[in-house]
Amino acid sequence: MNRKILIAALAAAGVAIAGAVLTFTDIIGRQPGALAVLTPKAAKTLPFWPARLTTLAGDGVPGTVDGPAATSRFDDPFGVALDKRGSVYLADAGNSNRIRKIAPDGTVSTFAGSKEGFLDGIGSAAAFHTPSAIAFDHEGNLYVADTGNHAIRKITKDGTVSTLAGNGTPGEADGIGRAAQFNGPVGLAVDDAGIVYVADTYNDRIRRIGRDGSVSTIAGGSKPGNADGLGTAASFDTPSAIAVTAYGTLYVADTGNNAIRRIAADGTVTTIAAPAEGERRAPLRRPVGLALTRDGYLYIAASAGGRILQLTPEGEVRPLPDADVPASSDGFGPDGSVQLYGPRGIAVERDGSLVVADAQAHRLHRLSSPRAGEAAPARPQPVAVAVRRQEPMPWPVGPQDMVHEVVGVMGEVRGSYNGDSRDHFHAGLDVRADVGSKVLAVFPSKVSDPYANWGFDSLSEGISVGPLSYIHMRVGRDTRGRPLDPRFQVLTGERGKAERVRVPRGTRFAVGDPLGTINAMAHVHLDYYQGGAVVNPLSLPFVGFTDTVAPRINSIALFDAAGKRLRPPSGTRKRPVADKRLRVPRSLGEVHIVVDAYDQVNGNLARRRLGLYKLGYQLLRADGTPMPGHERPLITQVYDRLPRNPDAVKAVYAPNSGITVYGSKATHFAYALHSRLQDGQVETGSWQLGNIAPGEYILRIYAADYAGQVALEGRDLPLVLE
Repeated sequence: MNRKILIAALAAAGVAIAGAVLTFTDIIGRQPGALAVLTPKAAKTLPFWPARLTTLAGDGVPGTVDGPAATSRFDDPFGVALDKRGSVYLADAGNSNRIRKIAPDGTVSTFAGSKEGFLDGIGSAAAFHTPSAIAFDHEGNLYVADTGNHAIRKITKDGTVSTLAGNGTPGEADGIGRAAQFNGPVGLAVDDAGIVYVADTYNDRIRRIGRDGSVSTIAGGSKPGNADGLGTAASFDTPSAIAVTAYGTLYVADTGNNAIRRIAADGTVTTIAAPAEGERRAPLRRPVGLALTRDGYLYIAASAGGRILQLTPEGEVRPLPDADVPASSDGFGPDGSVQLYGPRGIAVERDGSLVVADAQAHRLHRLSSPRAGEAAPARPQPVAVAVRRQEPMPWPVGPQDMVHEVVGVMGEVRGSYNGDSRDHFHAGLDVRADVGSKVLAVFPSKVSDPYANWGFDSLSEGISVGPLSYIHMRVGRDTRGRPLDPRFQVLTGERGKAERVRVPRGTRFAVGDPLGTINAMAHVHLDYYQGGAVVNPLSLPFVGFTDTVAPRINSIALFDAAGKRLRPPSGTRKRPVADKRLRVPRSLGEVHIVVDAYDQVNGNLARRRLGLYKLGYQLLRADGTPMPGHERPLITQVYDRLPRNPDAVKAVYAPNSGITVYGSKATHFAYALHSRLQDGQVETGSWQLGNIAPGEYILRIYAADYAGQVALEGRDLPLVLE
């Protein structure tokens, strides 16, 4: 058979052939259902291969800057697609609203779009509103899920943008071209016949667009749910990504259900991957990106947790291992898998490498197999951008220009209701407010995450808007459950009772706009993200906030390796002990320093206890002069960034730590001082005694708050090393 005729026949049948060099071995001699046309270099995908992370483009600062890869900037990078010449195309949303192009030499340029809007045209004359997934057809046309415009756009090779379907108004109508309607479509895929498949995200449906522009519904009902079945009998919850095989089988990232769903050619929907019931911190959480290989492996971008997972043809799903960051031996550091900050779109290169958009880090990454003898590159680090304002930052509750009490700070220990007093770190800032008062936006921001709010009607309910998450409130509702304004889509059940709230990707909020009302927690919690990492919200210049109160040290204790506390000699009334200094046998080899301390800020109630920002120690001689190497305090813990592993809280806090909310009798921040916390990385340790000569010493604790106030009282522990 003539090769060109064979390829044309295969394309008509829906077999993927882009970029492939076909042989009869590729096409003949395989069992039906196992056919996969492989790219020349990616002849076989290895299961769970170790991936090396490098940065393709983006300096980690939000913005829109073309030019060399290292100095380019992206605002909200989402969808990724590759052309046949090796260029990468990227949907950049946020304030950019452009389709960007990264050439093989790394040069970044703008392919189409310039400002937020809904306008067809050529190149920068066109306008998008929060573009998300993108995909090429075999003719080189690029399709865009234009989420904020509720439309699917088409861009030809010369940059001409037109509207394939949708009219800018949210709805669910089938029809042809602009007569059809979508509701915030985020996911999109194109098969070899040019059929476009759409994850119609906030309609909870999967749609099909024929070559003539006719839109029909393949699967999904009239409201969010989690049910397998045929066609509209099945239900999804906020589907955000879709991939299509050569045979018309669809894979759907069912974001709200934390699941991967498969839709057969006849419309039958089945669930093929989901976390086990009750599994905490499962890797498969909030999937928002999918990419298929030609031999049947599916890659998944899990936005919650930042993992890139691989689903094998046999149905096993696991995160890709990190080739350069092994799992920590103590269980408090990395788990050995690749972990990004906010992965979104994925594309598979011809050699099997992955290109991944990291929206929270404002970067485009490559995951590839390391070459033999190749040195590991420097790891991309999150970039903290200083907040520059002519006026101080408004508070998240009203009045926004007046000081409010801070009742919790970043880094404090938090427990769980199952009895664990050290379950996780407190990641942000708590601002007290009366129950029912409104939570107000402090930044002009745009919603990036397709599933931006969580925990409906729970104490932990919250929403992510721009660089901040606002938690402990009724999102978008007043005290009676009514929507605050049309931006909040309150979904009701059969009896008309509110069951959940949606805030679609692309929704904008100005400073002072209401985001919700305070729930029974009586405060709003703020998590502040910079470059993907959670950073200390006290870096925000809230109007009128001052802290002139020094931290206080309750106690300093030493423990041996078995956890037994060393105590000073004790006497009786008849035989008192004159020298009550703590005696430390050098034969112990090592001891652990535990400091029970707390802070307060101006305006706190007397009972309030806040955590510290920076801790360390000095070793002084008995006369108060520093030992060599201890001229300045050795800083061991800085709470400017937190570890990504929540279990690391057990490394830096002693077992007697805890707060009253989670069952402790009193709030205690007992810091395990020799476990290090620097730049969000934890390293367990102890005070090694072997290199210290016997003698009399003073162990001086350095305990400081964010404002730089240092504890003076109770900071010295006289001891005798013997």
